[in-house]
Amino acid sequence: MSLGGERGSVQNPFIRYAVEAGWTYLPREEALRLRGGEGSPFLRRVLVEQLQRLNPGVVDSVAKAEEVMARLLGVRPNIEGNLEAWEYLKGLKTVFVEAERRERNLKLLDPEHPEKNAFHVTDEFEFSNGRFRIRADVVLLVNGLPVIVVETKAATREEGIAEALDQIRRYHEEAPELMAQAQLHALTHLVRFFYGPTWNLSRKMLFNWRDEQAGDYETLVKAFVAPRRVLRLLTDYILFVRKDGELSKAVLRPHQMRAVDKVLARAQDPQKRRGLVWHTQGSGKTYTMITVAKKLLEDPRFQNPTVLMIVDRNELQQQLFQNLEAVGLSRVRVAQSKEDLRRLLRQDARGLIVSMIHKFDQADAGLNTRENIFVLIDEAHRSTGGDLGNYLMGALPNATFIGFTGTPIDKSAHGKGTFKVFGGGDPGGYLDKYSIRESIEDGTTVPLHYQMAPNELLVDREAMEREFWAVAELEGVADVEEINRVLDRAVTLKNMLKSPERVQRIAAFVAEHFQKYVQPMGYKAFLVAVDREACGLYKEALDRHLPPEMSQVVISRGYNDPPHVRRYHLSDEEEAQVRKAFRKPDENPKILIVTEKLLTGYDAPILYAMYLDKPMRDHVLLQAIARVNRPYEDQEGRRKTSGLIVDFVGIFDHLERALAFDSQDVEGVVEDLDVLKRRFEDLMAKARKEFLPVLAERSGDKAVEAVLEHFREKGRREAFYAYIRELEEVYEILSPDPFLRPFLEDYQRLLEMYRLLRSAYEPHVPVDKSFLRKTAEIVQKHTAGGAVREPEATYEINAQTLWALVGAEKPDTVKVFNLLTALYRLVEAKGKEEPHLVPIGERAEAIRRRFEERQLSSQQALAELEELVRQLKEAEEERRESPLSKEAFAVAWWLRVQKGLSPEEARDLAAKVEAPFRTFPHWAHSGAQERELRRELYKVLGKASAGEVVGWVNELLALLRRVAE
Repeated sequence: MSLGGERGSVQNPFIRYAVEAGWTYLPREEALRLRGGEGSPFLRRVLVEQLQRLNPGVVDSVAKAEEVMARLLGVRPNIEGNLEAWEYLKGLKTVFVEAERRERNLKLLDPEHPEKNAFHVTDEFEFSNGRFRIRADVVLLVNGLPVIVVETKAATREEGIAEALDQIRRYHEEAPELMAQAQLHALTHLVRFFYGPTWNLSRKMLFNWRDEQAGDYETLVKAFVAPRRVLRLLTDYILFVRKDGELSKAVLRPHQMRAVDKVLARAQDPQKRRGLVWHTQGSGKTYTMITVAKKLLEDPRFQNPTVLMIVDRNELQQQLFQNLEAVGLSRVRVAQSKEDLRRLLRQDARGLIVSMIHKFDQADAGLNTRENIFVLIDEAHRSTGGDLGNYLMGALPNATFIGFTGTPIDKSAHGKGTFKVFGGGDPGGYLDKYSIRESIEDGTTVPLHYQMAPNELLVDREAMEREFWAVAELEGVADVEEINRVLDRAVTLKNMLKSPERVQRIAAFVAEHFQKYVQPMGYKAFLVAVDREACGLYKEALDRHLPPEMSQVVISRGYNDPPHVRRYHLSDEEEAQVRKAFRKPDENPKILIVTEKLLTGYDAPILYAMYLDKPMRDHVLLQAIARVNRPYEDQEGRRKTSGLIVDFVGIFDHLERALAFDSQDVEGVVEDLDVLKRRFEDLMAKARKEFLPVLAERSGDKAVEAVLEHFREKGRREAFYAYIRELEEVYEILSPDPFLRPFLEDYQRLLEMYRLLRSAYEPHVPVDKSFLRKTAEIVQKHTAGGAVREPEATYEINAQTLWALVGAEKPDTVKVFNLLTALYRLVEAKGKEEPHLVPIGERAEAIRRRFEERQLSSQQALAELEELVRQLKEAEEERRESPLSKEAFAVAWWLRVQKGLSPEEARDLAAKVEAPFRTFPHWAHSGAQERELRRELYKVLGKASAGEVVGWVNELLALLRRVAE
């Protein structure tokens, strides 16, 4: 067994740990029997029994259970059907009970009593819908329903997680009937463990599973598959949300689950009635709040409570309320006025009430003294400022108050007051904390960099100091309205910011910068102007440099706006369309011009750059720049590695003044782009010391041989791949920049080395897809030149061209890789039509592995490959004359190449398998036919395989199945 191999080191231990955690293992054949064939996603017998067990008096017969099963099977094979399947799991569906003449709720799971559920785990789960057939590595089933699909990869596969995600994507395309039932997927190659929701397969929805105590693989698996946790994941932590009319699906991340549990525990604590949750911007705070609200309302322990959600602005209220409707929260009331809110509280209204904080102004003390009132306060650092917080808490004296914030609490008097109100009883002041640094490490957010605009475009520093920095009321500013009030009085500063000449010059700069740096990466941008009038000025100026459809103003509408501002008003429908189009890579607008709207609460992961021409600080600045910290990956797998702020007002010249927080809370929030330049210099210095000397005074084949030999050890290769990825990410951000010019030639040579190694050692991984956009351009331009080239492609590959490679005047190492690459391409191109090539390809892969691991010298590998090419030539000649079917001929060559039988023995046995394959032509898609075929093959191969008949048949069918699929 190879160290770190998929089955021995990853898949089998996963199953073992699941069994130890409380799951029952079903061997593949037993699972297939309980399913009734490959066309069924359910363990039919288990589901029928559990439906009756969990629904006494409701599902009172096998026929009734089968009727429910038919309804489940009938869900649409898409995300809408997946929502319906989840509603069944959640207990939201009903069944008509004839004896009672009414609908009764249907129970598919019992989350409160895990022991009443049936937990099964099985592997090699084959599913066929008649058109396609897939085989999932591991499937977890609860009460006979497949709920989690797990893909495992060998620990040694550097691209294992990406390959596993591609498999899951393929399952959605080819077996949507199965994936409509599954709610989650998990991907692991031992070293890392990720999970995500089905039907939302972007890389940013793939979350690193790290439980509080988890470290090793065993702990990770057992913590994830613990039956009680799986039930909670399925029923509490999955959210279906409609945004702009589109249904999407989310699952909570570990830090969100942790916070939900802590808030629920605090809600049950009679001694503590306060708590403060800081989850940094972009880490899913809204979904955490929604999940808390749902659990408080659903959990009988809270005795039909009132949950009050406090938001502090119309725009946020609208967005939050849309989410609440979309996630199925019932009994939701929106307080329309102060009087309406007081009436609801006086009348002891239960369920969810959404209100803005100002509706508590002058509220009577003791409006409702009940204890099971839970107040969830969004952006608590500003919502409870001044008297409003006192009125709120006085009106509900016995309620539990949980504050949520997306930014850390500042060091001002107001910030200290927020800590005192919410966090006094908790270590460090927070009930739960998920910092900026943690979110970057987890990939929940991406790092941010800033770049100062050229000096001539920066606003006058004296005016900034006098009218912005020196204003005392700015300390700990928590709201964009406060910033706007200060700026309204900063007459000189605003006039400077809006002076026609400056606006024109900045617009020209933005247009050029966007086209050179941002657009080539496939991303979009915000231009943040000082006020709504400035937004219009920038739009007019930008239109002189870019097509008008590329940019769009999004501002709030004012009744008394003058005509030159009113012309940029959008209706609600128009604005919704703009928001939706901006999130899509190939649609206009590419630049949104804003001043206040969309700076909070708008999530567009494709947003990469923010051109900042509005003075901001503290919470407002953090919230604004966090618009660009969302991870994003395009359809080709290219990912956003950071966000960029271009500063036109000098905010980042005074970073410690701009962010009045404890230094550890904002550590790493934003770094100067010069840091990346220094990092690029360091990385290139490393290359000149460690990698480029491999090519010293070598050219042509000798250079290729030197590179292939130097990186023959897998660990050294993978360290180089990781190095290239970081180098490429930094290059992507900096390019095009005159700073890069002295490094370009060496950068190209490093890319050629990388491409050569990936092509030679990992031919199954498409190399070009891994490059980010700007690097891909370089590769396309320069692949023909340079000392290091990929082993030459052979376009019409057959035995004759392979013999030519054997006899070529090349170093042995180069010949080995040319032959390996050509054989791989030959099998890829023709393996389905000529399945006898597959065992030859497998033999070539085995030679590759031994060569990489230095078990073979170049001469030995070349000798074995020459023998393989000779066999291939012989196979081509024999195939023309052979009366065997292509499958039987493939069997003959498999017996010769992989099992060492003589040509006569192999031909004789292969002839005997003709009849079984003719009798069972649909074996690859029918479990019943495959079982019959196996029986016949056992008889035929039994004598030749000397006791290894089952293993031989398994290998043989695995080979032919790859050809059949």
